[in-house]
Amino acid sequence: MSNEIWSYTPTAGHGPDADLAGYKVEAADGHIGKVDKHSNEVANQYIVVDTGPWIFGKKVLLPASTVTAIDHEDRKILVSRTKEQIKDAPEFDEEKHLGDPAYRDQIGGYYGGLGPGH
Repeated sequence: MSNEIWSYTPTAGHGPDADLAGYKVEAADGHIGKVDKHSNEVANQYIVVDTGPWIFGKKVLLPASTVTAIDHEDRKILVSRTKEQIKDAPEFDEEKHLGDPAYRDQIGGYYGGLGPGH
């Protein structure tokens, strides 16, 4: 699987030292939560979004390529998926997200299969 899904697009506005923790996250159709944690590691960039009460406190892992824009002034991140697509994503696994290639492939496959704006 291509590592492109785990990298920010050049137009997203992400800098290598950006601290995105606490930023609000907006799906294509509305607010989904805030950034709980993130990774700036090259070819392994992602954000973990705490959805709060929206989907009962669930956290979701979003590959960096789903980020379309980062507004550092308003501390807001826009992603190219809908609330429903994010809600239906494989469940975030705190233990597996760092070192399990199969889990990474599952997440990457889900978001990569949707394609931008699908």
